[in-house]
Amino acid sequence: MHITNKPFAVIHLLVLILSCSGSFAQKASSQEKKYFNLLRKHFVADNAYQTVAFVEQRWRIAGNTGFNESIFYVEKILQQAGFKKEVNGETDAILTYRIEKRPLQRPTWEPVNAQLFIVGEDKPLLEFTTNRNMLAMYSGSTPAAGITAELVDIGKATDKELGGKDLTGKIVLAEGGIGSVYTKAINKGALGALSYSLPGYTQPQKHINSIQFQGIRHEADSARRKWGILLSYAAREKLKAALAKGPVSVRVITHTKIYPSEELTIVANVRGSVKPDERFVFSAHVQEPGANDNATGVGTLAEMARLTAQLVQAKQIAPQRTITFLWGDEIVSTNRYIRDDSIRAKGIKWGLSLDMVGEDVQKTGGSFLIEKMPDPSAIWTRGNDKHSEWGGSPLKESDMFPHYFNDLLLNRCLQESKATGWIVNTNPFEGGSDHTPFLQAKIPGLLMWHFTDVFYHTDGDRLDMVSAEEMKHVGVSALVTAYLLAQANRHTAVALIKDLAENARQRLRTECGLSKAIIQQGGDAAREKHILDVWRDWYLTALDKTRDIAVKGANNRIDKAIKRAQQQVREEAAACIAQ
Repeated sequence: MHITNKPFAVIHLLVLILSCSGSFAQKASSQEKKYFNLLRKHFVADNAYQTVAFVEQRWRIAGNTGFNESIFYVEKILQQAGFKKEVNGETDAILTYRIEKRPLQRPTWEPVNAQLFIVGEDKPLLEFTTNRNMLAMYSGSTPAAGITAELVDIGKATDKELGGKDLTGKIVLAEGGIGSVYTKAINKGALGALSYSLPGYTQPQKHINSIQFQGIRHEADSARRKWGILLSYAAREKLKAALAKGPVSVRVITHTKIYPSEELTIVANVRGSVKPDERFVFSAHVQEPGANDNATGVGTLAEMARLTAQLVQAKQIAPQRTITFLWGDEIVSTNRYIRDDSIRAKGIKWGLSLDMVGEDVQKTGGSFLIEKMPDPSAIWTRGNDKHSEWGGSPLKESDMFPHYFNDLLLNRCLQESKATGWIVNTNPFEGGSDHTPFLQAKIPGLLMWHFTDVFYHTDGDRLDMVSAEEMKHVGVSALVTAYLLAQANRHTAVALIKDLAENARQRLRTECGLSKAIIQQGGDAAREKHILDVWRDWYLTALDKTRDIAVKGANNRIDKAIKRAQQQVREEAAACIAQ
């Protein structure tokens, strides 16, 4: 999840009040109840957990052994569930899958072994068997006996600290991202680089052996390949203490594989019976070496696909739109799925990314989150809206993506919360996972994830940090959302419009209260009115887009429901502004 690290802030619970009224809302609730009951009964949390157990053992980047074994493991699950392999493109069969293969633009990489010794000590300071993230991605191999050299501390590897230094034949110690440290050190003749870089939210002084994975540049010429070693807090402190006493030499042993390969993406389809070209697309990325990130996404989505096939074959659900399940390389595979086929892309109506969805929140500190599509909370982040500690930058009004999908998914998750006690939170848009390709293509896209996780991207992200029950909550909520949209009749559409109108009114009341408090403290009333206007207009547009919910399209009844809901929103906004 999320390829780069960013600064952090506290996540607060966003509570929305759900209110359904009228016979159509009751009918929609009955349909939801049916889906929830089916899914809670038949979703096998242990299936998802066992997939995580398989995948998380493997160090995965696109094209390497661990990645491919994970893809083939999912393929086996699909086959056993009744999905048939496509031979010549998508077929008219109800349950199908395919594995797409494309040559990688650069070779893949996988770690085999690594050790770091302080010369004079028998026990390694770090070793791959216990710190599997210690070896920077695209590091080369040393001779079998390793490389021994003097260790030189270059601080934060700034130009000032490096000025005039000849690092030929040395191994450097630095603080900062390994990519930058490595490049600067190798350019000055170093044999390799040791670097420490852990953000505060990982609590390195508590989790003293944690290491976050990072990478160095790929050297096409094998003779030029060096290596980078990432340090835990404990390892860094021990090296610093040794250097304080005098000169230190270290021995580094690395063994890696770098080889040409191909990128695999697995795509499974549950074909819609009425509008098969319209689809709801789920995406979970396979690469990254952790359990929560993102073996949990892989495992949860695999169980979702298995269960959907089971319910279709038992004729307990009958999707009228296609539901697609996608596993591949983060952002790359999802982006290609959207971009490669312009005709197919026109039919993608909703995209949902599952990334870091199975955390045992008592152990990781993470909270379940829905990362919303760009709404006004990503411009004016206030009240209970908080960016995650991964971080987000304020957006512009032109970046907004008004749509009902935010509230529709959140409402389903809150229904699961109401029944089970599951904690549901949201955060404003930040980006960095498989929801972004959907949004870039102007397709509604959301992210289900967890943060803040003290083991994020570290070698502490292992199976014992995973909750099977958490994956079930995510899987059930996500599937109810997809089933509603894949089978929505006009009664369902009207009920969802009423839900959205109530969400909009609640949001306006919340924003009104915040604005009143700000004005009372001397804030700019014109600015606060503008914020309310933007929220009003965001929801008015979102309501207008509900015309595409019903499989058979909008009719006079839906048009009237939208107009009625929009009028309620305008009245609520006017009342707020009048105050």
